[in-house]
Amino acid sequence: MAPIDPIPAPPAITEVSCQCVKPLTRILVLEIIISLSLSTQFKNHKLSKYSLMAEKKEEDSCLLVKGSSPNEAIFFVLAYLPLFELLTITRVCKSLRDAVNDDVLLWLKIVVERPLSWRISDNILIHVASRAKGRLQFLALINCVNITDHGLLRLVSQNPHITKLHIPGCTNLSPAGIIESVKLLTNNSNHRLQSLQINGVHGIKKEDLETLENLMINRNHQTRKETPDKILYHTYRKYKDNYINRLIDVEICPKCDETRIVFDCINGAACKHCTRGCESCVARCVECGICVRGDEELEEASCTDTLCLNCWLKLPKCNHCNKPYCNEHAYLRHPVVLSGSDTGFVCADCHSSQFI
Repeated sequence: MAPIDPIPAPPAITEVSCQCVKPLTRILVLEIIISLSLSTQFKNHKLSKYSLMAEKKEEDSCLLVKGSSPNEAIFFVLAYLPLFELLTITRVCKSLRDAVNDDVLLWLKIVVERPLSWRISDNILIHVASRAKGRLQFLALINCVNITDHGLLRLVSQNPHITKLHIPGCTNLSPAGIIESVKLLTNNSNHRLQSLQINGVHGIKKEDLETLENLMINRNHQTRKETPDKILYHTYRKYKDNYINRLIDVEICPKCDETRIVFDCINGAACKHCTRGCESCVARCVECGICVRGDEELEEASCTDTLCLNCWLKLPKCNHCNKPYCNEHAYLRHPVVLSGSDTGFVCADCHSSQFI
């Protein structure tokens, strides 16, 4: 590829505060990266064209000829980028690639989520985690169905200082493999595994859960709580795994006797119609967390979530079918302009039916 004349770098930024970067959304962060990296630019390059395990020589072949370094302000953004964007940044120029790969602090916390969840394998995960140089502290694998027991054990053995291990929805893991990983992380008397999230992993029985609890409690010199911290359904749906403040996120559901996340009613003891139960056993409103009794008619929404009558009345409705979206799925609305300056929306089903 013929060398591309470097575009003049934008004026240097003398003062950049990390305080102003943290609240930025992912889209805004990427806009900053694009605007500040004009001095080194790709031409029709895509991350998916190359494997994450490509040799360094192959990586160099897709990079531009050496030019001026990126604006220094961009390095303040790196610590706030998700994994996918961080890996993409390594393809921009050699300076950024070296800055990302050589900075161990960027790799102490690895969160693998969409769109990488279905793509990442054991070998790729080990390759990515190797940049932490054995100092990895937080590992979250969200719905990573290709990660196996062998890959997890290998990673844990190379990173014995992990304090939080979150592997929800990793259906290719087994209870035995998880127990062995926890044993490795609790064998060190100077180290404590503080959080384990295994919701969605198949085959975890009551005996397996007790083994995991004993390993973590004994190593942490803690006593078992008779009443675990409450988990409210609507708050969990909003903040997901970051909301749970327990050693282990799952427990035995008192209704179905399965190992799942057990939710509490927001009304607590004042509620006379339900007990603690998992999502499958007790229907709860996704907006307010209140339980919906079996003799009550569930309010119909454009999404598949459950709504109580009060929340259903408060939410804006589709102009055609009169069904609302919960706030979590509000992005599915298709805005429409009504008479005058009034605006409304139609749901995805009504919108698609208009073009059939």
